Amino acid sequence: MKIRPEDIENPQLYGHLVGAVQPRPIAFASTVDNDGKVNLSPFSFFNVFSAKPPILVFSPVRRGRDGTIKDTLINVQQNAEVVISVVNYNMVQQMSLASTEYATGVDEFVKSGLTAVKSELVKPPRVAESPVQFECKVINIKELGDNGGAGSLVICEVVMIHIDDQILDENDSIDPFKIDTVARMGGNWYCRSKDAMFEVEKPTRNHGVGVDALPDHARNSEVLTGNDLGRLGNLSEIPEDDEVLAFAKAENLSHLDTKEKHKKAKELIAKNQIADAWKILLS
Repeated sequence: MKIRPEDIENPQLYGHLVGAVQPRPIAFASTVDNDGKVNLSPFSFFNVFSAKPPILVFSPVRRGRDGTIKDTLINVQQNAEVVISVVNYNMVQQMSLASTEYATGVDEFVKSGLTAVKSELVKPPRVAESPVQFECKVINIKELGDNGGAGSLVICEVVMIHIDDQILDENDSIDPFKIDTVARMGGNWYCRSKDAMFEVEKPTRNHGVGVDALPDHARNSEVLTGNDLGRLGNLSEIPEDDEVLAFAKAENLSHLDTKEKHKKAKELIAKNQIADAWKILLS
């Protein structure tokens, strides 16, 4: 399928975008209007964009039916402050309830049963149930259009971070299992980080040799996957010839054909024995 965005209706385009760009973290944004009334609403067009200065950006999208803007955007235009609370699994149903399009002035904290806690440096309250809450000043709002479906980038500088001690590990870092965040998928679907996580080691300080350093038969293997090749390419040094010969002799590899060597290398990759997998492929 190939699509030019201008050739399809907004709902279908939106569905393709959010169905492909996933999982998306959720900004549970609390704001106040000029009368001090609180609004609480979730946005999955959201991420962190800078550490120094600490910048978070989320985007309320104009209503598709008439192009009108949401209360959150009106509030940050009037009062350039917001608290962005992280959403974990224990509060996802209440967060979903808060996304209901209540009338202007209705307090979603009350409707959802979530607890509003006074912030220290900004007016909007924090969500007490959230494991991490960011108090922010809105430093810029970038309008992306005035039609239905157009976003507005709300650029926020973090001025205070509140972290629940219970989600910290022994080094006072946030434990990805303990925080148990959720993220938006397409349609009605969410994912839970605790169930979806797997670990990928970062490239070493010494640059990986790259997939291009592998012999042709390995790069074009029907056995080794792209993930296998990526792990092989991340090794910082190719084994020396004498190491390869010694390994091949010790493992009695001479009787194996190419496909069998690939299968054996794949087994070693699964055990994180990357250097030995290289030796098989070079033998």
